[in-house]
Amino acid sequence: MKVLVTGGVRSGKSRHAERLLAGERAVTYVAPGPTPDEDADPDWAARIAAHRARRSAAWTTLESHDLAEALSLEGAVIVDCLGTWLAAVLDEAQAWDLPSAEAHALVVARLEPAVAALTSAPGPVVLVTNEVGLGVVPAHRSGRLFRDLLGTVNQNVAAACGEVHLVVAGRVLVL
Repeated sequence: MKVLVTGGVRSGKSRHAERLLAGERAVTYVAPGPTPDEDADPDWAARIAAHRARRSAAWTTLESHDLAEALSLEGAVIVDCLGTWLAAVLDEAQAWDLPSAEAHALVVARLEPAVAALTSAPGPVVLVTNEVGLGVVPAHRSGRLFRDLLGTVNQNVAAACGEVHLVVAGRVLVL
């Protein structure tokens, strides 16, 4: 099972992803970005804490930007979320100010090994992402760059998945 779960912010997509793997014994929950310092962003830290409290205590949490490595792990894997991964890739490469074509090439180069690992992943994989067509994207250059790049990430990952689930207001549509 390879599933991409997409939807708007606070749509219930992470809960849906967790339900898809609820019956699995060994699940690695991949958080592709470091948890922010609680003092720097208390709201985000509280959301991360709520997600952790909701998950099974038997699940392992791994914070890693290396999606290819994470997708090669034995057992079931949830990656939550690809938007966070993309922001981390752009931050690490200091690519927010690159011309769009260069930023696109950089992201695709980082994504290709992850998609290859997804295709050959030994266990079930569920990836969570924001559907860029459903979210409010700031009308400045960085907002447009992020939206366009996340669209590319979503399309490439969806092509490697057997199913795509759209979650809106907690309701799931299998595409």
